[in-house]
Amino acid sequence: MSIRKISQSLGKTLENIDYPEPVTHVYNPVHYARKSHEMYLDRFSSSTKEVLFLGMNPGPFGMSQTGVPFGEVSLVRDWMGIEAPVKKPPVEHPKRPVTGFACERSEVSGRRLWGWAQERFGTAENFFNRFFVWNYCPLAFMTETGANFTPDKFPVELKDTIFAHCDDALRALVKELDPEWVIGVGKFAESRAKAALGNELYRIGTILHPSPASPAANRGWSEAAEKQLSAMGIQF
Repeated sequence: MSIRKISQSLGKTLENIDYPEPVTHVYNPVHYARKSHEMYLDRFSSSTKEVLFLGMNPGPFGMSQTGVPFGEVSLVRDWMGIEAPVKKPPVEHPKRPVTGFACERSEVSGRRLWGWAQERFGTAENFFNRFFVWNYCPLAFMTETGANFTPDKFPVELKDTIFAHCDDALRALVKELDPEWVIGVGKFAESRAKAALGNELYRIGTILHPSPASPAANRGWSEAAEKQLSAMGIQF
């Protein structure tokens, strides 16, 4: 199965689930930002990888705007060379408008992750020759206030259903990319990689999540992440 099909199938399946309160809005950027999302997949996932970085789900000013995981607008556009028209989700939250590449808000996690990749590897091509970044769940969930609602907070039965679909997609993805390592960006992603893949075929690790909500990340995310990667034997 192509990575395009893996992504679209997962997004469509999850979008058709009925999500309970407190979730009031569900964004599927795989669908409404399909052009830029598939530019990312087509340009950067066409070869096997040494490392797959696994994120959790889209942020409001990153993938929700650009269709690219951790998709800080300026770095997606200017470093990756990706820009395309972005449509609107069927029901838009008034506090979380989708303006695509016109979004002026910064996705701090994406600025840190892709900013590090740019500084360390220079060109996007150099980075993606060895690495790829994928979100475990492609949907963003919001409450009435516009607050982010992460997939791990759903009731157990629904959470198990979501995770089963995301696990299937992750297994299909690693079959295509055949990475030596699957690295969770944060502990949640690492735990899902272990649950979906086990430790038989792939080495699984974690790096600090670059979220501004993390005091450790705010003290120097790039340095911390590089130290963790070096401890796994991943060289630059």
